Parts: sequence; C-alpha cells; structure tokens
Amino acid sequence: MIYKVIVDISNSEVDRVFDYRSNFPLSPGDRVLVPFGKRKIEGYVIDTAETPSGDFELKNVIEKLDDFTAVTEEMLALANYMKTMNLRHVDCLRLFMPSSLRKGKAKLFKRKYIKFNFEEFDIEKALASIQKNATSQHKIIERLVKTEIEQESDLNRMFASSTIKTLIEKNILIRVEEQEYRTPKCFDIEDKDIKLTQDQKDAINCIMGPKNAFLVHGVTGSGKTEVYMRVIEEVLKKGQNAIMLVPEISLTPQMLGVFRARFGDLVSLQHSGLTVGERYDEWYKLRVGFSKIALGPRSAIFAPLENVGAIIIDEEHDGSYVSDSNPRYQTIDIAKFRANYNNAKLILGSATPSVETYYSALEGQYEIITLDKRINQKSLPEIEMIDMKREMKAGNTSFFSAKLLTALEETLKEGEQAMIFLNRRGYSSFIRCSECGFTPKCPSCDVALYHHTEDNSLRCHYCGNKYKSISVCPICGNKHLREGRIGTQKVVKELERIFSDKKIIRMDLDSTSTKDSYVNILNMFNNGEADILVGTQMIAKGHDFKNVTLVGILDADISIYVQDFRANERTYQLITQVAGRAGRDVKPGRVLLQTYVPNYPVYGFIRNYDYESFYTNEIRRREGAKFPPFSTIVRLLVQSDDEQIADGANTKLASQIRKALESQVGIIRIQEMRAQMRKRADMYRFQVVVWIDRPASTQAVEKIYEVVNNFNEKKVTVFTEINPLQMS
Repeated sequence: MIYKVIVDISNSEVDRVFDYRSNFPLSPGDRVLVPFGKRKIEGYVIDTAETPSGDFELKNVIEKLDDFTAVTEEMLALANYMKTMNLRHVDCLRLFMPSSLRKGKAKLFKRKYIKFNFEEFDIEKALASIQKNATSQHKIIERLVKTEIEQESDLNRMFASSTIKTLIEKNILIRVEEQEYRTPKCFDIEDKDIKLTQDQKDAINCIMGPKNAFLVHGVTGSGKTEVYMRVIEEVLKKGQNAIMLVPEISLTPQMLGVFRARFGDLVSLQHSGLTVGERYDEWYKLRVGFSKIALGPRSAIFAPLENVGAIIIDEEHDGSYVSDSNPRYQTIDIAKFRANYNNAKLILGSATPSVETYYSALEGQYEIITLDKRINQKSLPEIEMIDMKREMKAGNTSFFSAKLLTALEETLKEGEQAMIFLNRRGYSSFIRCSECGFTPKCPSCDVALYHHTEDNSLRCHYCGNKYKSISVCPICGNKHLREGRIGTQKVVKELERIFSDKKIIRMDLDSTSTKDSYVNILNMFNNGEADILVGTQMIAKGHDFKNVTLVGILDADISIYVQDFRANERTYQLITQVAGRAGRDVKPGRVLLQTYVPNYPVYGFIRNYDYESFYTNEIRRREGAKFPPFSTIVRLLVQSDDEQIADGANTKLASQIRKALESQVGIIRIQEMRAQMRKRADMYRFQVVVWIDRPASTQAVEKIYEVVNNFNEKKVTVFTEINPLQMS
C-alpha cells in the first residue's frame, strides 16, 4: 500500500503529495512522522494508492502520531475544496486542529487518585495487616474507607508520600489515573423555562421543515438565540451534531454560559483565547464524540464534528467572519460546503443582514424568517441625534455633548447602567507636531502610531509593534504636540474625572489581552459592579445586560468617510447593533448618537430601524455603480519584503490576468495599483483588482485562480480575495 502524505511545511515548493510505504496500517487523515530529506517531519496521510506515482525508492513512515485519526474524511474533502481557492494544502489542514497537537505540546490531562481496595480488603482485614503503632497508615485507611477515593496530591499534603507508597505496595490502596478535561471559564447562567412566542415557534417549524438554508432576520432582543437552541435540540434528538458561530471572542463567555446551562458538557468552545490545554481538550472532546456542539467565532467552523445537522452563523453580517490573513477564506463559503456535505441546516441570523446576503435571500437562496418584535414586547430604544456642530457653537469643546452628560447623570442616579460606544481604542489616534507636522509612523507599516497613556507608548494597531512615546518633536524640537482623535482610553479617563464616585470599565482589544479578561469584565458589568462600560465594537453585539437603559455613541461618523462601497452598510449595522443593547428588560432604553452630519441619509434609516428602506436605497446605488452583489471583485494582493520585486511581480501578474481574460465576457475592468496600505509588517504591497459582471463571475474566477496557482515568483506571495471587506 502506498500512502500519499502532505508534509507539514508551509511552502509552495513542497505543498504537494509525497509517496511513502508503511510497516503498519494507516488511514487517510492520520498524522504521521516521516523522513524528509535529512529531517524527520510531521505530515498528513491524505490518500492511498496501489502503486507509486513515479519510479523512485520509497521511504517508510516512521510512526503514527496519535491513537486516533486526527483529520476526518469530510475535512480532507474540505481541504481539497479550499486548495482550489489559491490556498496551500498544508495551510488548510492546519486549520482543522489545535497547533499544540501538531507541535506535540498538548496531551490529555490525567489526574492521579488513590482509592481503597474494597475487592480484597475490608477495614478490619486492612487494619490487621499493618502494625498497631503505624498511626498514619491507620488514619489513611480509615479516611479512604469513608471517602473511597481522593486525589493523590491532597493526600500528600496530609500524609507522608512514603506512607501512601507502603499501603499501595501492600495492595490495600490502589493508584488510578482518571482523564480530566480543562474547561474554559464562562458566565454562570441559570437555564430558564422560556415560553416561546408564536413568531419563534413558526421560525423553528420552518427551519425543521424540508428546506435547508435560512436567513433569520430578527431585531435585537427578538429571541434569535432561543430559536437557535431549540433547533439544536431537535438536531441532537436525531443523533446529529451542531456548529454555532458568534462573531467576537468577547461574545463567547456569555453565549457559552447560556449553552452550557442548556446542554451541559455537550458544548465545546473553540477559539484562540483558550490556554493550550483547554484548546486541545475542547477540540478532542468534539473529535471523539464526547461533545456534540461546537461553539465559537470563525475558527469553530472547522470543528472536527461528523454528521453535522445544523450550522448557525449569528450576526452573519460581521466582518470578523472573513479571514484577512493566511489562509484567507470566507466563513460562509466553508459553512456552505459543510452544510452540503452533511445535508445540514444552514442558518444565518442578523438584525442587520449584509446587503449581499439579503439580496441572495430575495433571489431565493435562503428562506427569509422575520422576527420583528422583541420578546419582552417592548419597543426598540429611541435613537436621538445630537448635532455636535451646535455643541461647538454653544461653546462646548468637550467630546461629550451636554445632553449626554445630563442623561448619564440621570441614569446613574436611578441606579441604572450605561454603555458608551467609540470604535477607536487607545488614548488618541496619533501625535502630531504643531510646527512641522511630523507624525510618528510605524517603520514596519505605512500607518500612524496610536498613543496609549497606560504605559506611555506609541503602538501600531496592525503589526502590534510598540515604541516609547515622545514629548518633543525629533525633527524640529518643538514641545507642543497635538493629539489626534480620542480613543476609549481617553473617554474612560474623562468619565472618571466627571463621575469620580462611579466605577467605569473599558472593553477593547487592549483591555482584553489576558486570559479570562473578557469574562471578568463582562461579569463585573453584568453583576452591577460597574456603572459605565466604555468599549469598541466588542460591546456592540449580542450582549444582554438587563440594567442598561442608556447607550451613548461618540463620533458616530467614523465609518461614514471610509473609502469603501460598504461604508453606509457598516454604519447602519454597527449603530443599530449597539443601540440594541439598551432597554432589553423591563426598563425602557434610550440611545444618544453624537454626529457632525445629523442629516446624513443613513441616520434617517437608523432612527426608524427601517432596514427594508435602507436596503432598497443601498441596492439601487450598488446596481448603478456595479458594486457587489451585481459584480464580483477579485483582489490579488502581491507582497514581498523588496518593493521593486513586489512592483515587478504585480505588473507581471496583471499582464497574465489580462491575457487569460481577454476573451472572457463580462470583465468590467482590470486595475493594477499600489495597495492603500503601502507596507504592512515589513512587506511591500501591490494589488491587481478585477471587476467582473456577476453572470460571468464563476468562469472568470476559475481562470484567475488558475493563473495565480501557476504564478511562481521568488520572494513573492500572492493572496486571492473575493469581494474583500476592505482594500487597505
């Protein structure tokens, strides 16, 4: 038998199948150790054959690395599918398991216990077999007859280990090992017997009917999560498994608490914020079938579950479902593949569906299920616009309007909580010299550095590099440095000054860098230990805080002026989502939105929660401009650490793309240019962008993939993105 092996090296030159023999049986999906040149390398068996692919001497597999098959048959098929999208085979395979398994750094945790040997001894016989003056042995025996079994580490703290060893040698005590799973921390939530609304019942009945693809369009607080859980209950009854995706890691502690309250240990969490041991255990429980439900952000779509009955993508519109680093993929594409492979239910949910998804639903790709009422029968919170230009004319130079400060004071006085949203972390967005205009930039990326006061640093929000802040301009020596736009750090500092007797906490990427920081912050706020929560988009989605009655939105215009055809859509989605955090229980909610352009058309749709009118307006604009969904945009990002090489490769690639598509109908235009962010993480970036009329997109994209897969330039990497969420 010949075994086809992909070696675990992320390099295009060796990203192919190598033939090996084996002195022991193997199966496709097994991880193996193989000789490769002068090294021993881990690899994956992806197929078998009767004869080798060439006339050469074959080496033998050294060993099988696991006592189970690590990669399922479905995942091998998925890797082949992803490989067609200009992705390395090995990079796809790596997505399917925790890195600690590949590197041999994580194993199952087994705890040692000591128990009394009841099969051969009773207490009289045991005590009679030891000396009367061996008091410690007497005490241990008497203790374990009562408790039956205890952790060896606990006994070692109370008695000498030599005493325990003696009793084990006499076979009075037995040492045993039991496997224990390392469990991630989550919210402690009590499962409630929830009475479904008629809309929820209708939604569940529809989903469990004959169709398989659905868009649940439900306003915030309409009970979408309960619908998801009832569907999963039905799937489990059929002996199938389920995948539940949420957009942010920050949402997983609360969602995990809700799901564990209902499903217990059947739920396993999948995300990068777990410890090495937790991540391995949670993956292993899914792989061996101990757990039936995978929960987590984007990476959970690769959960090693078989016989999947439902895949649910909550907040389907969210940009975090698109991987913008190697390997680049869109979660919805993977979800569709897995749903088709398993004949499973695919359920997309959102209060603000993406324009492309809603268009597809209207075209018949998804059954639309509408939940347009909150389950508490309360109205959605009123959104009030505050014109910051008027505030400035009235002499208010603060970044808080007078009305927002008054509302905060009233809310806190009533013992209620408030959330302040600003989608910019750090203290200020940059530092600039008022004389010569110098702005510190990241030497590895083509962007200004953000100012952070907690450690007086300048940080790059792209590559993560950190530098000591400056107090004097290094160019002209000027000491008068201006700060850019405010960030969450500065907002917290100002609120602490104004409301000095109140507890204000912050939730953004900087404040959640340590383990369990998400859980601790959210628990603190949920338990009423903090009065105001300030945060970025991490606080905008999914959270359900009963006592929040006020949401303040600072600098709402951030996303309007982004050079992106989706700017209006993102603005509508983000503000609607964060507004939905207010008034989710008995008390009514209120939202104050600060803007410099109160008459901007999107704000009118937002105030009325009028998604249909927003969609109608947006789809007309896109149709006229030939933006998706009426076209497909293919972006080929060319990168190299040498600028000239990157530029030359980009020109060469553009030429090959034009030649491949010269007879293809439906090509709107092909552009070659420098990327908006010229340099990122020391890599120079250029791009070829192809605009394709939608009816011709499938054939054209296949031709583009063919060109890119055959494009080999030294020191150059090319990434392909379909309808990228941002072009920077």
